[in-house]
Amino acid sequence: MASSEAYAKFIVDQAREAGVLTYRKMFGEYGIYCDGVFIALLCDDRLFCKITGQGQDVLLAFGKETMLVPPYQGAKPIFLIEDVEDAAFLSALFSATKQALESK
Repeated sequence: MASSEAYAKFIVDQAREAGVLTYRKMFGEYGIYCDGVFIALLCDDRLFCKITGQGQDVLLAFGKETMLVPPYQGAKPIFLIEDVEDAAFLSALFSATKQALESK
Protein backbone atom coordinates (compact mmCIF):
# COMPACT_ATOMS: atom_id res chain seq x y z
CA MET A 1 0.00 0.00 0.00
CA ALA A 2 1.50 3.33 -1.04
CA SER A 3 1.34 6.49 1.02
CA SER A 4 -1.40 8.97 0.24
CA GLU A 5 -0.81 12.56 -0.77
CA ALA A 6 -3.27 13.57 1.95
CA TYR A 7 -0.97 12.00 4.56
CA ALA A 8 2.05 13.82 3.09
CA LYS A 9 0.15 17.12 3.27
CA PHE A 10 -0.85 16.37 6.87
CA ILE A 11 2.76 15.68 7.95
CA VAL A 12 4.04 18.84 6.24
CA ASP A 13 1.29 20.89 7.89
CA GLN A 14 1.98 19.38 11.33
CA ALA A 15 5.69 20.31 11.19
CA ARG A 16 5.28 23.68 9.47
CA GLU A 17 7.27 25.49 12.21
CA ALA A 18 10.45 23.62 11.16
CA GLY A 19 10.98 25.66 8.00
CA VAL A 20 9.90 25.44 4.39
CA LEU A 21 8.56 21.89 4.11
CA THR A 22 7.83 20.18 0.83
CA TYR A 23 7.16 16.63 -0.29
CA ARG A 24 7.99 14.80 -3.48
CA LYS A 25 6.53 11.57 -4.81
CA MET A 26 9.14 8.81 -4.95
CA PHE A 27 8.30 5.32 -6.25
CA GLY A 28 4.74 5.45 -4.90
CA GLU A 29 5.84 6.91 -1.57
CA TYR A 30 6.91 10.42 -0.54
CA GLY A 31 10.12 12.13 0.49
CA ILE A 32 9.89 15.04 2.95
CA TYR A 33 12.25 18.00 2.56
CA CYS A 34 12.95 20.80 5.03
CA ASP A 35 14.47 23.91 3.42
CA GLY A 36 15.49 21.68 0.50
CA VAL A 37 17.19 19.01 2.65
CA PHE A 38 15.81 15.44 2.39
CA ILE A 39 14.98 14.54 6.02
CA ALA A 40 12.18 11.98 6.08
CA LEU A 41 10.29 9.35 4.15
CA LEU A 42 6.67 8.27 4.12
CA CYS A 43 6.10 4.57 3.46
CA ASP A 44 2.67 2.97 3.72
CA ASP A 45 1.42 6.11 5.51
CA ARG A 46 4.10 5.78 8.20
CA LEU A 47 6.69 8.46 8.92
CA PHE A 48 10.39 7.60 8.96
CA CYS A 49 13.02 10.21 9.80
CA LYS A 50 16.73 10.06 8.98
CA ILE A 51 18.96 9.18 11.92
CA THR A 52 20.99 12.00 13.45
CA GLY A 53 22.31 12.58 16.94
CA GLN A 54 20.36 15.83 17.16
CA GLY A 55 17.17 14.06 16.09
CA GLN A 56 17.70 11.43 18.76
CA ASP A 57 18.17 14.22 21.33
CA VAL A 58 14.78 15.66 20.31
CA LEU A 59 13.13 12.24 20.60
CA LEU A 60 14.51 11.83 24.11
CA ALA A 61 13.65 15.41 25.15
CA PHE A 62 10.02 14.84 24.14
CA GLY A 63 9.93 11.42 25.85
CA LYS A 64 9.48 9.53 22.59
CA GLU A 65 10.71 6.01 21.98
CA THR A 66 13.57 5.67 19.50
CA MET A 67 12.54 2.80 17.26
CA LEU A 68 14.80 1.88 14.37
CA VAL A 69 12.82 0.15 11.63
CA PRO A 70 13.53 -0.31 7.92
CA PRO A 71 10.92 1.64 5.90
CA TYR A 72 10.76 -1.13 3.28
CA GLN A 73 12.26 -4.56 2.73
CA GLY A 74 16.01 -4.38 2.14
CA ALA A 75 16.39 -0.83 3.50
CA LYS A 76 18.57 0.21 6.42
CA PRO A 77 16.65 0.94 9.64
CA ILE A 78 15.80 4.57 10.38
CA PHE A 79 13.66 6.29 13.03
CA LEU A 80 9.99 5.29 12.89
CA ILE A 81 7.96 8.24 14.18
CA GLU A 82 4.62 7.11 15.57
CA ASP A 83 3.40 10.32 17.25
CA VAL A 84 2.56 12.50 14.28
CA GLU A 85 -0.15 14.41 16.17
CA ASP A 86 2.36 16.43 18.24
CA ALA A 87 3.15 19.41 16.00
CA ALA A 88 5.77 20.92 18.35
CA PHE A 89 7.62 17.60 18.48
CA LEU A 90 7.57 17.07 14.70
CA SER A 91 8.70 20.63 14.06
CA ALA A 92 11.59 20.27 16.52
CA LEU A 93 12.56 16.87 15.08
CA PHE A 94 12.52 18.05 11.47
CA SER A 95 14.43 21.23 12.29
CA ALA A 96 17.12 19.37 14.27
CA THR A 97 17.45 16.70 11.58
CA LYS A 98 17.82 19.31 8.85
CA GLN A 99 20.48 21.20 10.80
CA ALA A 100 22.42 18.01 11.49
CA LEU A 101 22.33 16.92 7.85
CA GLU A 102 23.38 20.37 6.64
CA SER A 103 26.44 20.34 8.87
CA LYS A 104 27.73 17.04 7.45
